[in-house]
Amino acid sequence: MNTRAQIKRLIQPTVQSMSAYQVPSSAGLIKLDAMENPYHWPEDLRQAWLAELAAAAINRYPDADAQALKQQLGAVFAVPEGAQLLLGNGSDEIIQLLVLSMARPGLVVMTPEPSFAMYKMATQIVAAQFVGVPLRADDFSFDLEATLAAITQHQPSIIFLAWPNNPTGNLFDTAAISEVIEQAPGIVVLDEAYQAFAKRSFMPLLKKYENLMVMRTLSKLGLAGLRLGFLAGHPAWVSEFEKLRMPYNIGVLTQTSVAFILKHIEVLNEQAARLCADRDRMFEDLAALPGVRVWPSAANFLLLRMENRGADEVYEKLKRQGILVKNLHAAHAMLNNCLRITIGKQEENKALLAALKNCI
Repeated sequence: MNTRAQIKRLIQPTVQSMSAYQVPSSAGLIKLDAMENPYHWPEDLRQAWLAELAAAAINRYPDADAQALKQQLGAVFAVPEGAQLLLGNGSDEIIQLLVLSMARPGLVVMTPEPSFAMYKMATQIVAAQFVGVPLRADDFSFDLEATLAAITQHQPSIIFLAWPNNPTGNLFDTAAISEVIEQAPGIVVLDEAYQAFAKRSFMPLLKKYENLMVMRTLSKLGLAGLRLGFLAGHPAWVSEFEKLRMPYNIGVLTQTSVAFILKHIEVLNEQAARLCADRDRMFEDLAALPGVRVWPSAANFLLLRMENRGADEVYEKLKRQGILVKNLHAAHAMLNNCLRITIGKQEENKALLAALKNCI
């Protein structure tokens, strides 16, 4: 039997119909496409960190449960007493674990759309039903009435809510989210990947809602290369999710590095504050450009719509000028001719503005 025939016979049809997530090369480009923190740590801090890494026991398996790191994360990020933490290789692994834990006939996963692509991808992998509830077209605000109707109709086991939302950058109404949590027949996952910039959180409400899970990642704070995310929630739920987590999923270098930098969290918080100030300046500068619509953001990126040029054309022109942004034109119908721009260093933001002016 030839290879293609074997693939058709053995690989599940849903996987065969999917496309792999594409990450474009950024070699030689100003990288403003992935919501990364553009700043390194101060040199003295980097040297102290390297000394910690030098002492790490890389010949041994890491702490399988990472209990010391969990306690530190709980203290730094104000996780309520009684909540339990699940650690993942970035938020992506946690999303996949949650969906896998409920993978059965009839599983429904729901989220507003457009939103983070990994919610849908994780759902497709297990051949479950994905229900996307459209945001309001003009300002991407949360449609509570449509969401509650979809909950009644589809009875989702998992509802993912990115807060702020990616790629639109806005914070949904808190009262509306609370009503969704109260009406949901399953769990509601508040994905707070950009909390460092929004300075808002549902974390305190873990005491009130047993079906609420709050998910965070350290990637946007400046640790994207380490890949650490965590989920906080009721111990009964988290204990079930833990059963699917592979042992040793958080390596010793990641555990050592995160434990180190959490002792200096003020450095990351200062960088986040700097990016917020630069974001607000960039919003004003972009809003002044003809043919560009920009939406307010509580994250470290801005969503733009090219009203007089195609997003594909502008994306390629920016790339030829040495700048990589995220082209969302084909990602969702509501993102027609949209680009997402990560806030970088001030000189990178200025280069982006100059290049965008050349395009329009």
